[in-house]
Amino acid sequence: MSSNTFSSPAWWKESCIYQIYPASFKSSPNNKSGWGDIKGITSKLDYLKDLGVDILWLSPIFKSPQVDMGYDISDYKDIDPTYGSLDDVDELISKLKDRDMKLMMDLVVNHTSDQHAWFQDSRSSKTSSKRDWYIWQPPRYDADGNRQPPNNWALILGEANSAWTWDEHTQEYFLALFTPEQPDLNWRNPAVREAVHDVLRFWLDRGVCGFRMDVINHISKVSGYPDAKIIDPSAPYQPGHAHYANGPELHNYLQEIHSEVLSKYPTITVGEMPFVKDDSEILRVVSPDRNELNMIFIFELVDVDNVPGSFRLTRHEWHPRDLRRIVSRWQNVMQECNGWNSVFIENHDNPRSLTRYVDDSDQFRDLGAKLLALMQSTLSGTLYVYQGEELGMRDLPPEIPPEEYRDIESQNFWRKSLSLYPNNEKGGLDDARKTLQRKARDHARTPVPWSPEGPNAGFCDEGVEPWMCLNPDFTSYNASAQQNPPEGSGEGLTVFQFWRRALRNRKEHANTFVYGTFTELPSNATEEVFAYTKTAADGKEAFVVVLNFSGKEVEWAVPEGVSVERWVAGNWDDDGADKGTSGEIKLRAWEGLLGMVKV
Repeated sequence: MSSNTFSSPAWWKESCIYQIYPASFKSSPNNKSGWGDIKGITSKLDYLKDLGVDILWLSPIFKSPQVDMGYDISDYKDIDPTYGSLDDVDELISKLKDRDMKLMMDLVVNHTSDQHAWFQDSRSSKTSSKRDWYIWQPPRYDADGNRQPPNNWALILGEANSAWTWDEHTQEYFLALFTPEQPDLNWRNPAVREAVHDVLRFWLDRGVCGFRMDVINHISKVSGYPDAKIIDPSAPYQPGHAHYANGPELHNYLQEIHSEVLSKYPTITVGEMPFVKDDSEILRVVSPDRNELNMIFIFELVDVDNVPGSFRLTRHEWHPRDLRRIVSRWQNVMQECNGWNSVFIENHDNPRSLTRYVDDSDQFRDLGAKLLALMQSTLSGTLYVYQGEELGMRDLPPEIPPEEYRDIESQNFWRKSLSLYPNNEKGGLDDARKTLQRKARDHARTPVPWSPEGPNAGFCDEGVEPWMCLNPDFTSYNASAQQNPPEGSGEGLTVFQFWRRALRNRKEHANTFVYGTFTELPSNATEEVFAYTKTAADGKEAFVVVLNFSGKEVEWAVPEGVSVERWVAGNWDDDGADKGTSGEIKLRAWEGLLGMVKV
């Protein structure tokens, strides 16, 4: 039995990880591309250090044709010129080290770009030495003799199309689950696995501390590539994840990565594992005695507004009780089974949490952003903050037309909608527009606003057009205004300042917030309230967290056995100073409270 338990301390458990989407973070002076770059990231390290960040995770900066914003990699050992050079990365690592910070890279090894030298060789001939580095299959034919893909799997980023792409030169299909330009690697081939291990060593030797592993649970596919279950009878292609998410060899592949590479370095690893919700399967990956990964991203919470069993670009109503159920479930599973959580509600693949989970109106925007910060900073697990989350960035406003959206998933969805409803039959285009306004990944990819100065908010030089439109509210919501607001402004803590305080509290009380025992408290029939205690493993300290996930005043009763000494923080400006500590407590709209509990 492993002695490594839930409460065993580790540097990567206590770290705050800040995800950077490089194209949209910061462009360095004289960069005329309109894209963010590595030097721009380096220029903002003091800002990130002030916030309380320990590790930067960069979405891919490798050489790439940028069909899918760098998740289509053509060279794992070089940097795309749009972002800079290897020398720039070395400088970033050095400057981070000066600040006692680290760099984590985004490892994308389920697939490569079709421009990668490996694939160019593979598709050159059926007798190529790298033919078996990718997944090739002959066509099948229908009753009329028409050529068809090997199975009915749908493209993940364009579900109207097949996940198989025909190669005219060699007269076979290759599997590309995300886009035709991103062919899947064949992990059954030992040479492929060794090539991936070599990439890991290259970056670890260069000084990175670990990896976020993109769709890592897709690397093992079921033999024979059977047809997927028909979910939508009207669609020619169906979601095939039952046959490639957590496939039969996944755990062997992950353990091999650990034994051959990761065990020889002090690393942090987090896996992106879509479509997997089973406790035991997740614990097989994150349990310390399994020697696979430190943690994964569990997507149940960020999928809460998807139609169950359907595609991501769908809309489904949810209730605060769903959030309470999901968070509580995974806090309990990990502490009871010695696993480890990743704590996050926002990333580059989802719309802004402020718009999604609370109220992004001008009246309640700050309260909602702080409510989410209070929740995340008090939960057990490694905490991930996505760029702009600390500023209370919200989704693009409805007046931004779909044509302004840049993400390939959004573009495919909108093109499909235009073809299905050319005259807006039955309001189909209106409905599609609403879906993009609620679910598009573009909302998280707008450039970070650094100043109120137009037209580019300090993201890039004046006279340069950003690669994507900025959110028009940058004049009032920007880093400059929030990090150092004018003296005498009369306002309470900005969202940035609230996050900074929350992260400092989390570090100061790591035994409680990071490693402590989570206990959900009764909602007392107040369905919108999510309340819980966190108790240090040694029993010497405890806090209570009370969160009102509604825009109305509600009453919540302090349960018997929970003795609140005082409220120490809150998202309203008075920090709950005038609240009672027992009996019925009135919670204002979107109010969150943190209280010290007698032990």
